[in-house]
Parts: sequence; C-alpha cells; structure tokens
Amino acid sequence: MKFLDEAKIFVKAGDGGPGCVSFRRERYVPRGGPDGGDGGKGGDVVFVVDPSLNTLSEFRRKKRFIAQRGEAGRGKSQHGRAGKDLVVRVPPGTIVKDAETGRILKDLTTPGTRWIAARGGKGGKGNERFKSATRQAPRFAQPGRPGEERWLDLELKLIADVGLVGEPNAGKSTFLSRVTSARPKIADYPFTTIRPMLGVADLTDERTLVIADIPGLIEGAHKGIGMGHQFLKHIERTKVLLIILDLSLGKAAALKSFETLMNELSGYHDSLNRKPLVVALNKIDLLGVSERSECVELCNYFIQKGISCHPISGVTGEGVAQLLETLWLKARGPNPDDLPGCI
Repeated sequence: MKFLDEAKIFVKAGDGGPGCVSFRRERYVPRGGPDGGDGGKGGDVVFVVDPSLNTLSEFRRKKRFIAQRGEAGRGKSQHGRAGKDLVVRVPPGTIVKDAETGRILKDLTTPGTRWIAARGGKGGKGNERFKSATRQAPRFAQPGRPGEERWLDLELKLIADVGLVGEPNAGKSTFLSRVTSARPKIADYPFTTIRPMLGVADLTDERTLVIADIPGLIEGAHKGIGMGHQFLKHIERTKVLLIILDLSLGKAAALKSFETLMNELSGYHDSLNRKPLVVALNKIDLLGVSERSECVELCNYFIQKGISCHPISGVTGEGVAQLLETLWLKARGPNPDDLPGCI
C-alpha cells in the first residue's frame, strides 16, 4: 500500500425522509382522521480514528462518501426508518479542514474518537402533526431536510514517540530495521527512503517506542526543497527527536551535518527546536582506533551542550540498547539526571 498523507474528499449526509399524507381507512370509520407518519432522519457521515491505519491511502480512489437517506413516513402513524450512519475510518493524526476556507474543523488524534463530519437532515412531519381544532383534515406534509454536504481536505501528521532526523544515507533506515519490525528499503545511496515510515521498538518489561522515520533532509528542506515540507510535518507531533549523524565521514562533517539539520528544523517551525534531542553517532563499526577517540570527543561536545549522545552501529547493534533506554526516558519526561550520556 502506497503512503498517502493528503487527500480531498466529498461528504454528504443522508437527506431526511418526507412526511406522509394519509387518512385512516377502516370499516365503520368513513371519515378517519389524518394518520401520516414522520419521515426518518438521514444518516450522518462519521469519522472514526482507527489506530490500525497509518496512511490516507484508502482515499486514493474513493473520493465521495454519501450516507443513507431516511425513509418516508407511512400511514397508520408509522414513522420512516432513520438512514444508517456512514463510518469513515481515518488514522490517528488526521487533520480535517474545510476545503473552501482552509479552516481546521477537527484534529483527530485519539484512537476511537468519533466525529460527525456531516449531519443528516431531519425527517419531514406527516400530516398527523398538523391536525388541529380548526384543521381536521390537513392534506399536506413536510419534505425531509437535506443532509449537510461539503468538500474536506485531509492532512495526516504521524503520531510517534521518536522522530528520526538525518541527512540522506545517514543510516536512519538501517537503525529503524534494527530496532523495529519495519522493513524499509536500505541501500548505500542517498534518498533510499522516499516516504515516511512507522515502526514499534520493543523494550524490556512490555515497554514500546513508536518511531517515525522520514526521508533524509537536505539544505533548504524547510523551504520545501526536496519535498521538505511534506516530510518535516510528520515529526511535529513526536515527543523526542533522534538526530542521526554519519560519523564515518569524520568529525567535521558530522558537526556540519548537525548544524544543517538544526537550521532546517528551526526554519520549518520553532517548536521543533524546543523538543528534547538525542544525538546518535552512527556507523562506529567503520571506525578505526584513532577515529573512535574522535567519537568520544564529539560525544562529550554534545553532552556539554546538554544533549544526550550515543555512539551506535545500526548494522551490528552496538550501543543501540542503551540509546533506546535514553529515548524511552526522554519521551516520558524524566529527571534529566537520570539520562545516560556518552557510552
């Protein structure tokens, strides 16, 4: 299933059923009074947050969602049956906007949440409702009211504990495949990841971390270069950011990469710079003895800035378990003194 994080759809609630014009027709009652029943209410279009979904791909082909209309009223004071509600499933993190005005109507984040996107029309009153002392035989009834209808823009922002941030080929996908059951495409060239991915890392004691991997960021991503806007929005809801740096390119290159990434984050939205940060110095399996000493120096540099730092290897798994523990503590908002630093 292809990843889709934006969609435009049309929703229409069911129209109300018309009221009935009817009179009693019974033996020995030649002039029976009005007994037309009311029409049934039209069905609503209801959005339900389904945690098993993580993409808007279901809206790739189906664009129109129309609920059932209410049934017409009947004689003998029988009311029409209400139309069935139409349930539309959306993933957590779906933002619903009015397509015409751009106004945000609902931010659907909590699994199980139900929200009525379009309300069904009321059923019309039957002629029995209009009987009075001065009007004994009303020969009219109300039509049902039309259901609400509108075009909606859907935008998905993934919800995760940890957001992976790094330049192309920094090893994010390798790390994600190491710690979760996700199976991203991995190769030794830039832009292997071309769509956001979610994975769940299992820690001990039934603890889990939901991790979002976005495609690598390049300079100018916050301006939309390299589809930066489409990717950066998926880490807005994360609790902690994991900056993955490729240490195999050297200390200077890793520092430059860190500065570039931080500039892109702050350029997109200030809130990203205020999130808890953890730095992972990746690919230490490729380092020699002298290069490992540089790794320690660089890690101490980040710790002095108040940023937890971990040398790791996404390929061999070295240092990964301790990194996950730090991410768990950061995501749960612990005492900073509890956080491990360089290992």
